Amino acid sequence: MIKKYVIGMAVATLALLTFQCRQAPEAQPQVTSFYETEVFRAIQMARFFEDSKTVVDLLRDRSPSDMEALYLAEKDKPDFDLRAFVAAHFTEPLSQQKNFHTDTTRTMYEHISGMWGVLRRGPDPSDSLSSRIPLPHPYVVPGGRFREIYYWDSYFTMIGLVADDQAELAHDMLANFAYLIDTLGFIPNGTRDYYLTRSQPPFFSLMVDLLAQEDSTVADRYFPQVEKEYAYWMAGSEGLPAGGSTKRIFAMGGDTVLNRYWDSGTTPRPESYAEDFHLASGLPSDSAKAVLYANLRAAAASGWDFSSRWYATEGEFASTQTTELAPVDLNALMYFMETFLAEGYRARGHVEQAEAMAKKAAIRAIFIRERMWDAQGGFFRDFDVVDGVQTPEITLAGVFPLYFGLATPDQAEAVKDRLLEDFLQPGGLRTTLKASGQQWDAPNGWAPLQWMAVKGLERYGYAGEARDIASRWLHLNEKVYRDTGKMMEKYNVADTTLLSGGGEYPTQDGFGWSNGVALGFRDLLAED
Repeated sequence: MIKKYVIGMAVATLALLTFQCRQAPEAQPQVTSFYETEVFRAIQMARFFEDSKTVVDLLRDRSPSDMEALYLAEKDKPDFDLRAFVAAHFTEPLSQQKNFHTDTTRTMYEHISGMWGVLRRGPDPSDSLSSRIPLPHPYVVPGGRFREIYYWDSYFTMIGLVADDQAELAHDMLANFAYLIDTLGFIPNGTRDYYLTRSQPPFFSLMVDLLAQEDSTVADRYFPQVEKEYAYWMAGSEGLPAGGSTKRIFAMGGDTVLNRYWDSGTTPRPESYAEDFHLASGLPSDSAKAVLYANLRAAAASGWDFSSRWYATEGEFASTQTTELAPVDLNALMYFMETFLAEGYRARGHVEQAEAMAKKAAIRAIFIRERMWDAQGGFFRDFDVVDGVQTPEITLAGVFPLYFGLATPDQAEAVKDRLLEDFLQPGGLRTTLKASGQQWDAPNGWAPLQWMAVKGLERYGYAGEARDIASRWLHLNEKVYRDTGKMMEKYNVADTTLLSGGGEYPTQDGFGWSNGVALGFRDLLAED
């Protein structure tokens, strides 16, 4: 009996080992993200597409795990062709905009009105084989390579929708952002899963404020989502010691807390994988590369990707140090969110919460007015928290304190003078005073920053100067439209005979926030 038992166990063990050996080659790698796979990295580094974003927007025919398993099984075969593999298993989504042709007999404003339908998307079906984060309501995309909704772009797009009697679509967009806050806890950079590690400049409370001017119930309806977004930006601030930092927070000592742009990833951005990888290739260690990747991602979270604004060393893109800075624009936005919440608590009879939030706003305002103000240069600057000094760069981010009424009258006058002396060009305001080759530097001008500057100047009584800037910007928009039949993502404000340039990708057309600001400026100038 014992002998039979031993023999039986041996046979069973041999059978089990044989079964395991047969199964081992077929075991599939379990990955939760396509961007963690070897196949993703191989495709991005092969540079089959002019734009790296194309790869992450492709539709896949199977799950990340199945795609990785198929690639690993085939990649070492003698006849394996990666380009053919991509063609067989990935497809490019249809672009509604590709079939659009401009009717050049229409005015620029008629063209913009006609573009809302072209740029409109949603509601989205659920699709696990796409990088898209589906939204339940219609929305407007920026245009060009940007075929999903983007966070801070959308505020300026919504300004145009309201001006063009498209308020219902603007309300749909606001509902989508509230949905993202409720389901994800924050609003991502854009509605793609590769943006889930970062947000963008927090304009949600301004969107609520914009639409509350048309519908008084909006502010109350979306107050809970403003609270949730504030909690996201302030996570980790309670009990943080002076000089400490965590995610989006700097503790400056006392009750002063500042925010920074942040991305939780430390690898190349999926949508710009090859570009980030090559930029970091000259760094001496993996840890140094991870730091650069984190800073590039944080710069993308700012919306200013990229600019000499973030450089630690003059002229060196690889010295980008976004995570060490408390940006003046972000902290002005946080100030507005705090005042919005304070007013909301007060309206609800929550006196203690209102006073606590108002105190936070007041403390932040003092830091912006005193520590971010360059009295000699007459401008607001970002603050380098690590070195405890203002950054050397003068940029249009310095107009945000005017937009939110944070500047003193004397500061506002100095900013106005500096804008007219150094920033104003034939086509509007240039973004910075340096031509670095990055798209968020001179000679480029961007619609959202024109809007913030113009409305900021208006707030302090500089109506003539504000209207001059708006008029120059519109004339440039109209000239480019006449020449190309398009509204652009950005413009060369210094030489109006040239299109803008710089950056990781060609200038895009469409274009959501340029359309919105053009209509807003049209109405502003019509008030004269």
